Amino acid sequence: MLANRSNKVNVVVRSRPTANFDYESIEFLPDNRTIKLQSRREIEDHALRAVNNQASGWTFQVDGILHNSSQETVYDYTTTNFVSQAFEGFNGTLMCYGQTGGGKTFTMTGATETYKNRGIIPRALSQLYHEIADRPEFSIEVRISYLEIYNEMMFDLLSTLPETPNNAPAMVIMEGDRGIEIKGLSSHRALTEEDALNLLFEGETNRAISEHTLNARSSRSHCIFTVLLETRSKTASSTRYTTSKLNFVDLAGSERLSKTLSGGKVMQEALYINKSLTFLEQTILALSDKKRDHIPYRQSKLTHVLKDSIGGNCNMTMIANIWTENAQLEETTSTLRFAQRMMRVPLQPVVNEQLDAERMVLQLRGEVNALKRELRMHDTLTNRSGAATYGALSESQLREIERQVRRYLNGEADEIDVVNLRQIHAVFAAFRNIVAVMEVEIEESLREKYTLMDKEDEAALESAALTKPPSEQELAMVGETDGQGFGVGVAPSSAKATHSSVVTSKRSKRSRSREKAAQEMPTRERESTLAGPATSAISMTSTEQQLRPTSPPTRSQAFEDYRLDAGLELATILAENKRILFEKKETARQLAKQINATKQSIDESRLEVETKKNQRIEDGEYLTETGDPIISEEEYFLIKHLKELKGRYREDYEELRNIRAEIHYCSKLVEQCRHRLIAEFDDWYSRSFLSTNQEFQPSTGVGLGEQPGRRRFLDYQPDEEGDDELDRLLRKQMDLRNQDPAMPYHQAKMRTIERKEVIEPERKYHRDDSPDMRTKRPVNRLTMAH
Repeated sequence: MLANRSNKVNVVVRSRPTANFDYESIEFLPDNRTIKLQSRREIEDHALRAVNNQASGWTFQVDGILHNSSQETVYDYTTTNFVSQAFEGFNGTLMCYGQTGGGKTFTMTGATETYKNRGIIPRALSQLYHEIADRPEFSIEVRISYLEIYNEMMFDLLSTLPETPNNAPAMVIMEGDRGIEIKGLSSHRALTEEDALNLLFEGETNRAISEHTLNARSSRSHCIFTVLLETRSKTASSTRYTTSKLNFVDLAGSERLSKTLSGGKVMQEALYINKSLTFLEQTILALSDKKRDHIPYRQSKLTHVLKDSIGGNCNMTMIANIWTENAQLEETTSTLRFAQRMMRVPLQPVVNEQLDAERMVLQLRGEVNALKRELRMHDTLTNRSGAATYGALSESQLREIERQVRRYLNGEADEIDVVNLRQIHAVFAAFRNIVAVMEVEIEESLREKYTLMDKEDEAALESAALTKPPSEQELAMVGETDGQGFGVGVAPSSAKATHSSVVTSKRSKRSRSREKAAQEMPTRERESTLAGPATSAISMTSTEQQLRPTSPPTRSQAFEDYRLDAGLELATILAENKRILFEKKETARQLAKQINATKQSIDESRLEVETKKNQRIEDGEYLTETGDPIISEEEYFLIKHLKELKGRYREDYEELRNIRAEIHYCSKLVEQCRHRLIAEFDDWYSRSFLSTNQEFQPSTGVGLGEQPGRRRFLDYQPDEEGDDELDRLLRKQMDLRNQDPAMPYHQAKMRTIERKEVIEPERKYHRDDSPDMRTKRPVNRLTMAH
């Protein structure tokens, strides 16, 4: 197994098996990490004993060498730890680099014809879902995307799936808080290993492939298979969860046009490939240079998309595929040089932790409720259970606090009754309001007696200074002059009211107003006002207890009142969810009938096609120049009708699976809504009709709130006799899958072939120079290969 160098990129060299291994020029040392190369020129000069100062021998150090190794050995050596660390929140990238024909695609995806020769991606998906099954305490979501970069244009290899929207926006590379994201690239959820393999095979059939002298199936584009993981704990109440991304990068091979002898479109593709690989090498050189400030990620689509992978915040392994023949020695040397440069790229893997906002809100609400319960228990121990409330204060409670503050300021009360922090805040707010009102009143009274001027206003000050001040005689007069030069008279000092008499008059007025208000105040409010701290009017709990009836109604009667009043909104939501669930079940039932009818039509149509085929064979077949049988128009339309029925069957089956998933979700939603309605009703019932000393039992404990004779959805296991054909087929497939680990691989391959040949007959794609390069080729002849 590869020893992980946590601070550098790990590089492994894999040699392509060949019968013409160049033992004279290539040597693998016993330490399994050193490769020596010697050019043919040095060998000839040494034989002739000639002097040549040009460098013709090289030694390369790597992290591992895989020579004539099987696919299983390659995977165990490079990828096992790489996949396991993804569950811990680490991103990872596996890249295959090398010349054309070096075995990159075979290493990455393998030969799909045999299960034994499957590549790294199918094996990684198998390990991924096995580890998910071994982690039942976690909820892990898997999403898959498949990107192709062809001639510096990006394409979604999964855009041909039925669930992918046809009018998808153009793909744009975006840089956000979570790194590089490609807007417009579809991401598909894969619930099982078979679903993931089906997405892989779908993308492989849409890749750009051409033929030249070095490779009959040469990849003409860079492909990135991405697996997104989101891991949440089912047991822990943590608000954090981890996300990780696994990138499997299959680069197109570098080419020498003098060797491939390419021309036309293939030559143009080779130029784009070599150009993007040159930009990749420049980016790697910049990353390995510690003095370099700017990294040219945006030079090409490939380097920009791989910014997260080669930028240093993830685990990365590169497999350098070499061709160990003498004719390919120059390309082998170039590949090993790139590998050594890649080994100098620094890495700092980090755990990708995210905050779950919904779970955090629920956790904080739980903490608040726990603190409230703790405060209530503390109040009960200190005999303050009737006065302490910790919710928001009502308008009447705020008015009562302000009244007590005014009594305290007037000297009528020695203290203010407060029992919690909210009431303390309300007291200070009342003081602030009273002071603000007093400031306004004082300013208005001063403006009535005096002319207020700004000290900085010089003109107003000069105008006030020129004004003649009144004489002492005028100051001694009372009232205004009558226009004859004399005043009304001077009031005697005995006629002036003393300060004590004014205060006494004001207090007598206040006492009379209080007596009048006390007569109008209801008895229950007056009692709460005159009570001590334990029954203060700031808390309305004692008042509510006095309003409770002596004999509470039954829970059924109370629930009807609650459902039509306080719980109307929640009850309406529950009724709407029930209606949606019923409609989904009815749709599923009708769709199941339609699927059964389609299946019967398929059987009948298949029988007719077999009859026509046997009759054609008995009468003698006519073949085309290519050896394909020529069928009659009647047989062609029968086959076409059979394919249409199969396509309809598959579409209805997929729709039924989706509807069943929606039914499962709606059932859980109805259950949650029902339990929430019952819980809130229990809380309302206990607060409205029961005292604190009475023991309360939840409605579910007395047999209310559960539908009679109803089984929970999660515990429901359907009887085999009641299942339809689809259910029995799915259960049989699951049993086979548990017995044979290769079953998901073969099943996904069969589904891909069926979709290509049956459901989507004759669907092929070709590329041209326009931005929208995928177009369908129509069927133009009545021939079919059997």
